[in-house]
Amino acid sequence: MSEKTPDQLTADMLRKELYVVTTTPARSPEIRKLLPEHLDYQVKLEREGKLFGAGPYFEEGEDIPSGGMIILRVKSITEARELADADPFHAAGLRTYTLRKWMMNEGSMTFTVRYSDQSVVVG
Repeated sequence: MSEKTPDQLTADMLRKELYVVTTTPARSPEIRKLLPEHLDYQVKLEREGKLFGAGPYFEEGEDIPSGGMIILRVKSITEARELADADPFHAAGLRTYTLRKWMMNEGSMTFTVRYSDQSVVVG
């Protein structure tokens, strides 16, 4: 009996290539000043269909974010790096980042669209 290769085991899975930007902030009051510009940039990427998800992350038991994660839906690592470099926080040197290609195989998403009040609930 031969063992299946990883490609054979995951052949029916989503296998969606995304790019993950993990950011580390420099503790600086300048971050607060650039936050509106950074958020505008994120919303721009979202509206262009390039932003899969983004937001801060926290260490266990902490209320202050220790970093952030941005997941990009783009065609190449080169494009992902260009977008990460253009983030106002990165361009100003207020955050450093690492960039990784991520293969999303498993998971699920649920949402409810309510026609009566035109609301959407993501779960």
